[in-house]
Amino acid sequence: MSEPVSSGRAAPAASGLAALDRGSSARPRGAAPEPAIRTERLTRVFGKFVAVREVSFEVERGEIFGYLGANGAGKSTTIRVLCGLLRPSSGEAWVGGVSVAEDPERVKRSLGYMSQKFSLYPDLEVFENLEFFGGAYGMSGAPLRARIDEVLALVGLAEQRRARTGELPGGMRQRLALGSALLHRPSILFLDEPTAGVDPAARRAFWRLIRELSAAGTTIFVTTHYMDEAEYCDRIGLMVDGRLV
Repeated sequence: MSEPVSSGRAAPAASGLAALDRGSSARPRGAAPEPAIRTERLTRVFGKFVAVREVSFEVERGEIFGYLGANGAGKSTTIRVLCGLLRPSSGEAWVGGVSVAEDPERVKRSLGYMSQKFSLYPDLEVFENLEFFGGAYGMSGAPLRARIDEVLALVGLAEQRRARTGELPGGMRQRLALGSALLHRPSILFLDEPTAGVDPAARRAFWRLIRELSAAGTTIFVTTHYMDEAEYCDRIGLMVDGRLV
C-alpha cells in the first residue's frame, strides 16, 4: 500500500491504488492495526462474464476510500460482495475482520449500506421510513426514537421528519437514505454511487456529511464515476473492466 502523497492529487501506486493527503489520516509509523476492509484476489463471475477479476486492496480504519470507474467497471459488484449480498466466486474478502464468504450474515449486521438504487418507501413519511429500517436492525421504542432524532439532525432533515419521502428533492432523499444506513451506528459504511443524479450543490452537501462521519471515526467505502470526487477521498482505487489498475 502506498503512503499518502502531499500533492493533493491522486498519484499512481504499485498496488493499483492512489493516495491523497488530507493532513491527518496517515497511519502512524510502526502501527499495524487490522484493516477495516481487505481483499485478496477477489473475483466474481456471472456465467462466462468476469465482473470483478482478482482484486486486492486494503482500507484502513477511519479513512474514506474512493472506488472509481465508469459504469459497468465492476464497482457495484465489488461492493455487493463486500456487503455479503453476493458470494465471491474465488479469492477472499474480510470486512471488520470477518470473512465475507464464511459469515456473510455477521458482515451484514456490522455495516451500513446505501445502495445505488433508492430503496426507501416513497409513500411513507421520513420518520416512518427510519422507524421501519430501525426495526429491521432490531431497534425499537424510546432508543430508536432518540436515534432517529439524532440521525435527522445529522443529515439535516429534522424539519422534514413528517414530509412524504417521495415528495423530497433528490438531494434530500439521498441524505435520508444515508440516515437509514447510519441508524445502528455502523463502524464501516458502504455507499454505492450516493451522489448519482443529484445537482452539484447537493453533491457538495452530501460529501460534507461523509467527511464529518470520517472525522468521527467511521470507515467509508464509496463508489463513484465522478472523477472530481476523488479529491474528497483519502485514497482511491480505479476500476477498469473488472480490474483494479
